[in-house]
Amino acid sequence: MSDDASTTLIPAGTRFTASDITFYADRNNRTLDEALAAADMLVSCPHSGAAIPEELSDFLAPEFTRRLQFDFSDVSTSAIVRRWAEIDSRIIYVENPHPRMIRDPNRAKPSNLAGSLATALERVRAAGPYQPVDLSGVDAVRPVTFAFYPLLLVPQDEAQLRHLTDTFAAVAERGLGVYERTRDELRARFVAIKLEQARTSARPRHFTALSFHDTMNHTAARDGAVCVERAPKDRLPPIVALSNRGDNEGDLRGEEPVTMAPAALRRLAEAHRTAFGARSPSDVGLNVPYLGSQEIIDAAAHFEQVREDAETAGLSLSAVQAEFLREYLLGEKNTAIVMRPGTGWVVPDPEHVNRVAHACKAAWDSYRAR
Repeated sequence: MSDDASTTLIPAGTRFTASDITFYADRNNRTLDEALAAADMLVSCPHSGAAIPEELSDFLAPEFTRRLQFDFSDVSTSAIVRRWAEIDSRIIYVENPHPRMIRDPNRAKPSNLAGSLATALERVRAAGPYQPVDLSGVDAVRPVTFAFYPLLLVPQDEAQLRHLTDTFAAVAERGLGVYERTRDELRARFVAIKLEQARTSARPRHFTALSFHDTMNHTAARDGAVCVERAPKDRLPPIVALSNRGDNEGDLRGEEPVTMAPAALRRLAEAHRTAFGARSPSDVGLNVPYLGSQEIIDAAAHFEQVREDAETAGLSLSAVQAEFLREYLLGEKNTAIVMRPGTGWVVPDPEHVNRVAHACKAAWDSYRAR
């Protein structure tokens, strides 16, 4: 583990390309077109980036250590899904290289970013320093972490607020914007290719958009130890929660449509229980504590636009969110480290990463075979 408290930065001026953030098996010998033809799933990690563009360093609160920086991301997903993409020709993986602090791509994009952040700041001020605050609806850019620790320096006037949001927006186009465009373009290409394959094949075809995340069942204490247990209603199952915007059985909640058929979600859950060696059925939950957010909502809306063509061709389109318990993705050794006081972050354990990646592949292989 690195004990360095300083934040990890992306050099100023760095501009990512689609090829920088797109991963698939045997990239040195296969083209992206070949990979798209063979795969049936797009995996996206909107929160996998942790390093902060250097241009934004002046806006960071001095209390924001590397421990808090990485804890505010889903950085543990990156190594695992990259490894999964290496070993599984059925998936293509796209990774957000920017941290969620710039703007969360798994939230609806605010029409007025400055106004949204101003509202969030006002709620934080009203709650008081380090106090819990509800940022629902205005958390595309958060001024505090999920443990309510300062993340951004508070702008002192309208000009400073505008400077902050304008800088964030400009820098975002070099990474976050590339991620969003690449994700959406890959999804559209996948749908077009799978529709054509379904029309020319006698067997049914499938395509799934998987939004991959992690969350820890603990938040950070003042000394940096990520050891404060979340309230029961906010805790993840011991392995993963799979979400389709439905209820705890995967069925519809009222009139809101689900993003994956309930029976399919239940089969997927059972496949994960087997592949990950669940000790109890409750180790893999459905729509608890999260229903699934913007990425699967947007994917489902895209699929609805081509629903008639897909049904005619025999193509099944699904979107699902997987929210893994971060303690599970970190492994016992690294979890124990981050639960102790400190300012640094851990290095992924290659053997553990490999085991989890193979379990992901096994779960989806089993699901496809059911």
